[in-house]
Amino acid sequence: MSSRLLHTVRESDTVARLGGDEFVILLEKLDLEHAPSFAEKLSNSLDRLFNLADQNIDVSASFGLAYFPEHGVDSNSLLQKADVAMYSAKQNHSSYAVYSGTLDKSSRSALTFKSEFLQAIDCDELVLYFQPKINLGSGRISGVEALVRWMHPERGFLAPDLFIPMAEQSGLIDQMTFWVLKHALLQCAAFKSAGMEITVAINLSARSLRDTRLPGEILRRLVNAGIEPSMLVLEITESAVMSDPVATLEVLEVLDNMGFVLSIDDYWTGYSSLAYLMKLPVDEIKIDKSFVLGMAEDRSSAVIVRSTIDLGHNLGKKVVAEGVETLEMWNALAEWGCDTAQGYYMGKPMPAVQLMTWLKESTWK
Repeated sequence: MSSRLLHTVRESDTVARLGGDEFVILLEKLDLEHAPSFAEKLSNSLDRLFNLADQNIDVSASFGLAYFPEHGVDSNSLLQKADVAMYSAKQNHSSYAVYSGTLDKSSRSALTFKSEFLQAIDCDELVLYFQPKINLGSGRISGVEALVRWMHPERGFLAPDLFIPMAEQSGLIDQMTFWVLKHALLQCAAFKSAGMEITVAINLSARSLRDTRLPGEILRRLVNAGIEPSMLVLEITESAVMSDPVATLEVLEVLDNMGFVLSIDDYWTGYSSLAYLMKLPVDEIKIDKSFVLGMAEDRSSAVIVRSTIDLGHNLGKKVVAEGVETLEMWNALAEWGCDTAQGYYMGKPMPAVQLMTWLKESTWK
C-alpha cells in the first residue's frame, strides 16, 4: 500500500501511516478543484490486485479530504475533519468525500461508535450467549450456537442487530469475530473438561470469508486451546457466500480440508443459485426461522421446510431448523426427518454460567 501511494503522489507530498490500515497524505500547493481528481488517481492506483504469497488480494480504500485553512488551521483539526469525510465515503461506498459541516453529526456518531466498540472488545464488555441445538432423534443436546451481546456501560444490554451492522461498516467486524472465537473456544474447553461432546457454532461475516488468512488464524487458536476442528461449527449466511462467490469458495474449501464443520445459515432467504450452493463444501443447512415459524399457518412455508429437509439429506447434508417454539413444530420436524432443532421450545440463548446449570438440570440432556 505504501509503495503504491508513494509512486502516485508528487515528490513534494507526504505519505504517512497512522496505524492499522489508516494512511494520511499531505498534498501541498494543490489547487482545491484538483483535489478530487487526485483522490480518484490515488484510488485507481489501488485497483490493481496485490500479489502476496501467490495470492491475488483485492484492496479498496476510502479517502476523506479536508482543506487548509477552510476546514482547520492545525493538524489535529484537519485530521479530524478528514476522518469525518472518510467515514462518509465509506458509508456511501464511494472512493472519496470532501468534508462539510453537514457530515458532522452522522460521522461523529460513527466515530464515537468505533471508539466505544474498540473499548468493548478490549475491556470484555461483549458477552457470549449460547443457544442449545437438540438432536430430534435422541432428544439430546448436540451443540450450541454462540451469539454475541454488548453490555454497554451507559445504554445497557444491546442486541446484535444494534451494533453488528455498524461494526461491519466501521471495519471492526474482524476484531469482533476473533473476540467471539476466543470466548467460544473457552466454552469448548469447558465442555471438554466436563466430558461433554458438544459443538460450538460461531458466525462468520462476508468480510471474514474474503480473508485468505482466516483459516490459518482459526486453526492456530484452536491448536492453542487444545480443541479439535470438528468441535467448531462455522456458520455462514447465504448472502455472505454470494457477495463474493469465488473468494468465498476458496476459503471454504480450505476450512473444509482442515476438518471444520461448515453450515449455511438463513437458507432460502437469499437469491442465490441452488446449483451453486450444491457445490459448496458445507456439512449442514440451517432452515431460516421465518419458514419454521410460519409452518402452522402457511402451507408454503411447510412445503419449503419439508422440501429443504429432503434436499439436504439427498445431498448428504444434515439439516437444522431454527425458530422451533412449540411442541407441534418439534413433532412435525421429527416426523419429516429433520436432524436438529434450535429455538425457544428447547432453550433460549443464555450466558455460559446459566448454560452449564441448564445442562445439568434440563430434560434435554
